Amino acid sequence: MHSELIDTLIVKNQSKIIFLIMDGLGGLPAMGRDETELEVAYTPNLDALAKKSVCGLLDPVGYGITPGSGPAHFALFGYDPVKNNIGRGILEGAGIDFPMMEKDLLVRINFATVDREGRVIDRRAGRIDNETNQRICRKLQQQVRLKEGVEIIFRSVKEHRALLVLRGDALREEIAETDPQKTGVMPVPPHALIPEAEPTAVLFSEIVGQAGRVLADEAKANMILLRGYARYRKYPSLAVRFGLNALAIASYPMYRGISRLLGMDIAPQTDSIKAEIDILREKFADYDFFFVHVKPTDSRGEDGNYDAKVRVIEEVDTLIPMITELRPDVLVITGDHSTPAALAGHSWHPVPVLLAAATCRPDSVTRFGERACIQGGLGRMPMVYLMGQALAHAKRLEKFGA
Repeated sequence: MHSELIDTLIVKNQSKIIFLIMDGLGGLPAMGRDETELEVAYTPNLDALAKKSVCGLLDPVGYGITPGSGPAHFALFGYDPVKNNIGRGILEGAGIDFPMMEKDLLVRINFATVDREGRVIDRRAGRIDNETNQRICRKLQQQVRLKEGVEIIFRSVKEHRALLVLRGDALREEIAETDPQKTGVMPVPPHALIPEAEPTAVLFSEIVGQAGRVLADEAKANMILLRGYARYRKYPSLAVRFGLNALAIASYPMYRGISRLLGMDIAPQTDSIKAEIDILREKFADYDFFFVHVKPTDSRGEDGNYDAKVRVIEEVDTLIPMITELRPDVLVITGDHSTPAALAGHSWHPVPVLLAAATCRPDSVTRFGERACIQGGLGRMPMVYLMGQALAHAKRLEKFGA
């Protein structure tokens, strides 16, 4: 109801909106400290901005629900994360600009390391480099074969991630993911979740078996884990829904994929956070909505490295003046979800957010952190409402009703 209402109230103007998203921003106390990674980080620029902003906490999907990156980002952009939930396969495919067709079933691959008994000992194969990833994808493409009528395609994505595409008739996505989400156990068989998916599940069982044999001589990436089965589908763009001419500045393919599915233009990939901000400054006159994605906060949290995550947050803080100098009409700084180093993975904890705008009602928050932000004027709200808040503060929503 909320998102549908927002769509009917759109007013176009020349205002500029920036979403700076520190992936996995939320954290927990760890390593004998009483503060989260964000709270312990030295962030004078973020704190100064918080004093002039309205702050709060965001729940990506719902209370107590640990979100994946896909639904969390859909929520950030004002799309219902449950109704629009989709497997990561299509996001990875869009992220590398794979030419998707209606017959395609797309799946994300995690290259992994298994021991002699087949137990997973590293779900990310030591984060192999891109060159190794590309070589292994070529190897699989040459040696894995399926029955006639079904085409199989392997494509490299980044580090331990790859894309698997099945192209054929009557393929189903209701298949169990094979990633057990922990080490020391066997991969999950790709069994059918509904009877109609059984023929497709048989295909994936054959693929996993062949891949294990093909990769048996690899030192690290000797098995594939399958995640996020998804049939191709289209989404209404940010331009259609909100009248926004949007640019995505993101280095990781999945986030570029989400952006492409939602009709954003995609900036060239970069190798640093500073380079992303440079692109923002260079392109600021050309667009009215900017999605700037910072990945290392999430990566360091997943690594369980509290101090490294703190350092990433501090690096971002040093770049804040480069953003505020642009004088955007609305600047939102938040994360898509929490990735506490203490848990080494995504969690259900709400994410701190600040919204800076000339039209905002500043609250009493003086520090950008989890405990401070819960006292803010935004309170604790569903993440899907954030886009509406940004549009309202940019004066892009007209009055509802007489």
